[in-house]
Amino acid sequence: MSQAPRASETTPQTAAGATPKANARPEHAEHQRRGMGHGPMQGLGSSEKAVSFGPSAQRLLRLMRPERNLILVVIVISAIATLGNAIGPVILAQGTDLIFDGATSGTGIDFTALATVIWQALAVYVFAGLVLWFASFLINDIVQRTVYRMREQVATKLHRLPITYFDGQPRGELLSRVTNDIDNISQTLQQTLAQMLNNIFTVIGVLALMFWLSPPLALVVLVSVPLTVLVTAQVMKRSQSRFADMWRATGMLNAEVEEAFTGHSLVKVFGRQREVAARFAEQNHSLYDSAFRAQFISGIIMPCVFFIGNLSYVAIAVIGSIWVAAGTLTLGVVQAFIQYARMFTQPITQLASMTNLLQSGVASAERVFEVLDAPEQSIDRTEQLPEPLQGRVVFDHVSFSYDPNKPLITDLSLVAEPGSTVAIVGPTGAGKTTLVNLIMRFYEVDSGRITIDGVTIADVPRRELRQNIGMVLQDAWLFGGTIRDNIAYGRPDATETEIRAAAGATYVDRFVHSLPDGYDTVIEDDGSNVSAGEKQLITIARAFLSDPAILILDEATSSVDTRTELLVQRAMHALRGGRTSFVIAHRLSTIRDADTILVMENGAIVEQGSHDALVAAGGAYQRLYRSQFAGGLDDDEQAA
Repeated sequence: MSQAPRASETTPQTAAGATPKANARPEHAEHQRRGMGHGPMQGLGSSEKAVSFGPSAQRLLRLMRPERNLILVVIVISAIATLGNAIGPVILAQGTDLIFDGATSGTGIDFTALATVIWQALAVYVFAGLVLWFASFLINDIVQRTVYRMREQVATKLHRLPITYFDGQPRGELLSRVTNDIDNISQTLQQTLAQMLNNIFTVIGVLALMFWLSPPLALVVLVSVPLTVLVTAQVMKRSQSRFADMWRATGMLNAEVEEAFTGHSLVKVFGRQREVAARFAEQNHSLYDSAFRAQFISGIIMPCVFFIGNLSYVAIAVIGSIWVAAGTLTLGVVQAFIQYARMFTQPITQLASMTNLLQSGVASAERVFEVLDAPEQSIDRTEQLPEPLQGRVVFDHVSFSYDPNKPLITDLSLVAEPGSTVAIVGPTGAGKTTLVNLIMRFYEVDSGRITIDGVTIADVPRRELRQNIGMVLQDAWLFGGTIRDNIAYGRPDATETEIRAAAGATYVDRFVHSLPDGYDTVIEDDGSNVSAGEKQLITIARAFLSDPAILILDEATSSVDTRTELLVQRAMHALRGGRTSFVIAHRLSTIRDADTILVMENGAIVEQGSHDALVAAGGAYQRLYRSQFAGGLDDDEQAA
């Protein structure tokens, strides 16, 4: 999947070659529970969370506040259009009386007067239609501006969220909120705002005219209103949670699809198509079930309100006929009242029919608001790193854990002198990647401090800190762009000469010339048109071009062949020259020339020294070395 570049001050991509995915660890979800007050899925809402229609709807409407002047214009012209539509039946009532009086009096129908009435009614209706069209045009503009701002807010918010937030979230679920839910909000506002304004003004205007024509008949119509409100409120109360379930199921289905197709090759390798299809069917059925329940329950409103409206219509026809026969009302007034009864109940029926749209849109808005309300990373401070940066990195009694009940790094202290290479080795889960992630401030230390040239990194803006650090991870990340753009990602202003020099130094130039478009070759979304080793070389070239003062290599040569590894090692040796470097390696042959080798176990440094000294010491490093170069495991390891 192609990923758009993100803001440099908040995401790991600011460091050359870095990617959030590579930093993910199972323990992060536990850390998130501590740092953000919820578990992995609770960050994006949970099924137990109470659904509140009113507050979420009010907050959604408040997002439209910047367009209040346009909204005021829409309200005025909608009122004018509604007034025109409401006057129409009064004018037509005059025509009905002309026909009835002429037929009953024997004087004949005055067709000239009748034509005047018809033209007046036609002019009123045409004018009202044009005004309503203009109101719809303005509402479309208001809605699109509002949704545009919402997308901007979500995008900005995502850049301010800590890495821990993303570690515990299914990516497809989060994407569903940013795309599907916001699109649903847009459609809801687009389809309901114009009708709601028109219907509200229609109800007010028609009610006023009905009381002007005949207060008793108007009271007959009003009897249906409390019953309609009661039915609508009861159904909405039961259906709102169903719509929340529906959009939650939509997000989970998207997460399932995204995961299955991202790992499509792996699914086929292990023949897990049936299991994946079964999980998809389960999520799909869950979505079907929740959507069916939401639409079914909400759909009850329309026939109920329609039935109540028909009862009111029949009552007016019967009572009005009796009063016409008694001479209390004219036939034209009754005819106008019948039209008004329809005009009065139709908006209420339409408002009731829109409840499913409204509830669906508000449920989506609530899911988006959960993202907007998520706790953000700490605010950047203003301390500056010294210039030029020497690169002396000090861990001063640092402790860190993803889960407070499971300490990972405890009271760790070390010093990396400027220009030195510090290699970090140890078994999986020992805390090697966590150590360098703390330098990047992907995570904040629990206690102690980390300094660079004497400045505590917690006091330095993340953007400035990461601009001085180059990072190449085991999981190479490339975005959908040209090879040239990917190399220049850390330095967009780099010249063509500098890009080619970096490519040549890291042996990217060797395979680029074999591609049809050279440096203009576009990397596909999944990077399938270049090999894993070539992707790794491109990320190394990216780090080379960024020219950082501090360099972090996390298994940077893991995806290249043995021959290319030797070439990359030479390039890395040149790249590390004059820079403080942290190298995480499982292949011990790649770090034999390191100034200091740290051996980590369970988050602690158990040994440190040069390669020769550690081998001679006969400790943990020697066991690692023997397991790679001496033909197997020692007796203790075999027993384990």
